[in-house]
Amino acid sequence: MKTLKQLVLGLGILVGGVASAQSSDMTNMFKVGLNGGVSTGGNTAANLGVDLSYQNLITPGFGLGIATGYNHYFAKDRTINGVDVKNNDFGVIPVAALFRIYPKQTGFYFGADLGYGFIVGDDKVASSTNPTNVAYNNVDRPDGGFYIKPEIGYHNRDWNFFVQYNKTFTGDKGQIGDQKYNAGAIGVGFGYNIPLGK
Repeated sequence: MKTLKQLVLGLGILVGGVASAQSSDMTNMFKVGLNGGVSTGGNTAANLGVDLSYQNLITPGFGLGIATGYNHYFAKDRTINGVDVKNNDFGVIPVAALFRIYPKQTGFYFGADLGYGFIVGDDKVASSTNPTNVAYNNVDRPDGGFYIKPEIGYHNRDWNFFVQYNKTFTGDKGQIGDQKYNAGAIGVGFGYNIPLGK
């Protein structure tokens, strides 16, 4: 019986703590979201991603934090210099700092994530339908590069809805013929704010 009372008391404290966090002033929050978009060209057609971030409101209108997640890029098959090329899917895992500017408590906002995008997946950019095309079959994909994700949107206490551009810059790595390696997309997304207390 004593153990049951302790369990009930512990659950009561836990529920109280969660309720207190939910009624906090949203100074510290964890954000979870989804995004999707259309590729900006090259070897990909579209992307779909998950966003995870922590944000601290330094002032009521300005937030700083850290961001990560996963963006999956869907490959687009191409014909390059008369050769049919099957590009490979890949993913980007960003590690970035974020900033957000909120002119009002509810409404328009803007900001960006800036950092490094780690590219994961198949080691090769693509394979051609003709296995003798060594030049196309053996091009290594880049490992990553500078990552940027500017966004603009609408926010309230719980939700963010936004238009965004995300890009991992890889220079000329992974280029096949005139096909540049693309790890970028323009799209839309949404995020849910989970308060962490004051």
